[in-house]
Amino acid sequence: MDLKEINQEYENIMHSNHSDDKKAQLLAQLMTQMERQFSIPMLKNQEWENQNRKVIALYRKISRSRIFD
Repeated sequence: MDLKEINQEYENIMHSNHSDDKKAQLLAQLMTQMERQFSIPMLKNQEWENQNRKVIALYRKISRSRIFD
């Protein structure tokens, strides 16, 4: 999946009729997929982030969208 496809999947999840819990679960799965595909480091790595600005921006957007009860 490229970033455009991942963003589309994000939009699909956010506009779905799923509960907040289910959305959080699906968003977490999407984040895990991104971590594997783009080798996102577990710890903040400024050099990596500087080289992958679009990836980390989308990753953080997804992360901030999760709602926990």
